[in-house]
Amino acid sequence: MMDESVSITQIVQRLKGTHLHSQLEKQAKECLHKPEIKLETLKDDVRRLLKASGMTWLSDGKKIIKKIQTTDSLSCRILKSLNSMCTELGIPLARKRPVPEQKELTNKWNEMGTDEPGNADTHSLFFHSDILKVLVGLKNPNNERSEDLTVRSHWGLIQVSLNVRDIPQMREMYPELGLTYGQLGIDDHTHVPPDLFESEHIHIGKKVVSEQDSAAAQQYSRQGCPTGLRAQLWSLILNTTNDPEDITHYEQLKARVIHHDLLVDNLIYKDVKLTASNDDYYFVFEDYLYQVLLCFSRDTAVLEHFNYNCATPPKSCIQSKSGSEQCAVVYPPNGVIPFHGFSMYVAPLCFLYNEPSKLYSVFREMYIRYFFRLHSISSHPSGIVSLCLQFERLLQTHLPQLFYHLREIGAQPLRIAFKWIVRAFSGYLSTDQLLLLWDRILGYDSLEIVAVLAAAVFVFRAENLMEVTSLASAEAVLADLSTLKVMPLLQIFLFATSV
Repeated sequence: MMDESVSITQIVQRLKGTHLHSQLEKQAKECLHKPEIKLETLKDDVRRLLKASGMTWLSDGKKIIKKIQTTDSLSCRILKSLNSMCTELGIPLARKRPVPEQKELTNKWNEMGTDEPGNADTHSLFFHSDILKVLVGLKNPNNERSEDLTVRSHWGLIQVSLNVRDIPQMREMYPELGLTYGQLGIDDHTHVPPDLFESEHIHIGKKVVSEQDSAAAQQYSRQGCPTGLRAQLWSLILNTTNDPEDITHYEQLKARVIHHDLLVDNLIYKDVKLTASNDDYYFVFEDYLYQVLLCFSRDTAVLEHFNYNCATPPKSCIQSKSGSEQCAVVYPPNGVIPFHGFSMYVAPLCFLYNEPSKLYSVFREMYIRYFFRLHSISSHPSGIVSLCLQFERLLQTHLPQLFYHLREIGAQPLRIAFKWIVRAFSGYLSTDQLLLLWDRILGYDSLEIVAVLAAAVFVFRAENLMEVTSLASAEAVLADLSTLKVMPLLQIFLFATSV
């Protein structure tokens, strides 16, 4: 009871001075004069009503949230589609490969891209548009009747209230991106001659690598990593190694792939063929992508991220006793059903690591630190909900006329930018620019910069966008981002404009 009282006190303190607090206070005073309100049972009545309405007091006392089942409903839909695919194609969720098939796969492990593996009739179970549809459906129950909603808050697609940084707060968060700092990825001259900055920056980078200092590597990458040192610096930041234990773990996962065939393997094959294999930058890495993603699907260590994720791993029955709790297991073993474009999280890393076991370790760590947040619903600052809200708020604040114009012609900015955000721009930027962006994600341990870049792209193309009259024409203006330079866009957006 003591803990609950403390939590309530903390919440009241946080509410003081807000419009919601004044509304609550006003309603409470009015209720005191009603005969049906009894002071002696007031506390119990409030608790009962909160419980009945589905409201939950969080133990940290920082906020009140309403239970939302949207994540679970999306997972249920995906699992239902997966089971339907099993039935339609006559393929089990998992099966042991016959010995001849095991031998064939072993022999072709490094040449899987030369075949047409998988079932041609399989298809992606969900797309980025399905994730966006769920996000658009999220509502904040505390704001349903609030008079404090501005007109602008209704302009965007995201209608939940989360704390996201404005541009002044961004400048405090990302000082190293400022105009007075040297940056790898800036073509124009700064007050430091570029050749001098680059040679000095490389010298410092080599020292960081030699000292194996993870914290220093993270700080260093905020100004960009030199091409020759990036692989080592990222491994330092992520604390990944290629020790015998790591190589053994990778070989064990490889053995599981060879011994057992999973239905999700077909989804992986299909995704690689439809995305990375058709990309001018990544098609040469097709074999690596199959190896890494097939092993990834078997790795139960990936389940660790569900400990700090509001989602739960999908479960399915892989035996004939459908519906029996005893045979319900996490499926696939890593708890991650790949969606369309999933392979693009791995593809850029192939430029850095040519050893499959090392490539695998880095990708897995990148996924459980960052990438899972791009398709999991949560209130985390790097979660997809916050990133979408961040993008909309920045663009509304920066160029309200553009935002309003696009909204009026049926071209909501987020519908265009969402595919960039959900992939952290992989497959949209040129590889050198994408790696410069990911340097900063690792350097600041945050995906927030992805939302900032999405807003900056709209601002950069604002003049053309103001002339479009349809969603199709707006998408055409923003169809090709391969010529964009990431760092100048970010610097201009954050530091060279008045707010």
